[in-house]
Amino acid sequence: MNINIAIDGYSSCGKGTLAKALAKELQYRFIDSGAMYRGVTLAALRKGLNFSMSEDLIGILEEIHLDFETKADGSNGLLLNGEWVEEEIRLPNVAAHVSWVASIPQVREQLVSQQQSIGASKGVVMDGRDIGTVVFPQAELKIFMTARPEIRAQRRFQESQQKGIEVSYEEVLANLQERDRIDSSRDHSPLTLTDDYRVLDNSDLTPDEQLALALSWVQEAKASIR
Repeated sequence: MNINIAIDGYSSCGKGTLAKALAKELQYRFIDSGAMYRGVTLAALRKGLNFSMSEDLIGILEEIHLDFETKADGSNGLLLNGEWVEEEIRLPNVAAHVSWVASIPQVREQLVSQQQSIGASKGVVMDGRDIGTVVFPQAELKIFMTARPEIRAQRRFQESQQKGIEVSYEEVLANLQERDRIDSSRDHSPLTLTDDYRVLDNSDLTPDEQLALALSWVQEAKASIR
């Protein structure tokens, strides 16, 4: 029996790492909802749009087609109008604007509709900010991931260094804190922890440890619906 798994939480908590690992272990489809919002942000940057004018962004939504591709080496990434942009959407200029883009109701409505269509047949692991509250409110398993801010900033900083992206730890920390503020306080689909989530604080857990914990929750969720 396949179920849908919603993983929400703060930026740089390793939601994608856990989601990918779960999808691989369970042979489910992994969907990175945050990458979709980054894809829209990248499209807006390429158009040179004014990020204070939401009408400009809304006007190009119909031109944006997003999909995911899994390469031969197993890596999964976003396609923007057929172009692999997985590395480009992780750049600081995209990160600096993505929360604003994600706060626009028309953007969220369009992407949520796409995400719900993907999950209709079950067997999906999706991570983001509002997966368990808006996209898949009936998901059989909802996980809320968190970690201490300094831990999250250090992880993102090291990731940027490995990719050759020049950014300071202080810039990364400030960006994460601002994203947390925007994501938690926006009027439309804010990041929210409700009672039906399992909370996973991975500040002091290895990837293998958090995967083992999540897999135990999957088994419990499946057993509860038999």
